[in-house]
Amino acid sequence: MATAPLAPTILIVEDDPALRTLLMRLLREEGFQPLSAGHGAEMARVLETNTVDLILLDVMLPGSNGFDLCRSIRRESDVPIVMLSARDDETDRLIGLELGADDYIGKPFSKKELIARIRAILRRTQNGQQASQPRGHQQMTFAGWSLDPGRRELLSPDGAFVDLSGAEFDLLLAFVSSPQRVIGRERLLEMSRARFSDASDRSIDVLVSRLRRKLAVTGQAESLLRTVRGVGYIFTAAVERR
Repeated sequence: MATAPLAPTILIVEDDPALRTLLMRLLREEGFQPLSAGHGAEMARVLETNTVDLILLDVMLPGSNGFDLCRSIRRESDVPIVMLSARDDETDRLIGLELGADDYIGKPFSKKELIARIRAILRRTQNGQQASQPRGHQQMTFAGWSLDPGRRELLSPDGAFVDLSGAEFDLLLAFVSSPQRVIGRERLLEMSRARFSDASDRSIDVLVSRLRRKLAVTGQAESLLRTVRGVGYIFTAAVERR
């Protein structure tokens, strides 16, 4: 008899007790296993004893705010992070992206939209990993780099593993799947399934900036990801699939 898959564990970091309770109930009803914390120190204690699949992280928290906590988490983990904030303006969204968040949702938010975004991120990082993998190809190589869509791993030319957030990996996969072609920002949003905000803002630009820094270990970043002014970007390297 097959064992039922474990429900994804989601950590809610929110200082509002009423909203925290509402989110706990909602996630349970949707088949998730929720954990909760009211501030950064409590979050750290939960993460010491639990493995989580995604973190819902409020921006306005007592003590260390959500941006500080996101930065701290990213130094040690690539766990997906969805930031929640009552300040739904472009500057805060871009800060969240720059620090490594996978999504940013303004309050108040639709319950259905929140669950849909959580499921989309988990599909990319768990069961849905194979969905974005080109059929018949296990690995993609370019300029000495090796990208494994199935394992969601990137190896540098010297063989070192490069940590990428879910959003960074999806964006890189979008580029290497359409090499040496100019791709507009809106199309990149569709291809990478990024859902941070409207396609007209600078979300993709921030993600590209993050990705360039990760590729900069060999000094190739600028040549691999070239900006096409007023249009979008082009991934300049030839890509081999094997």
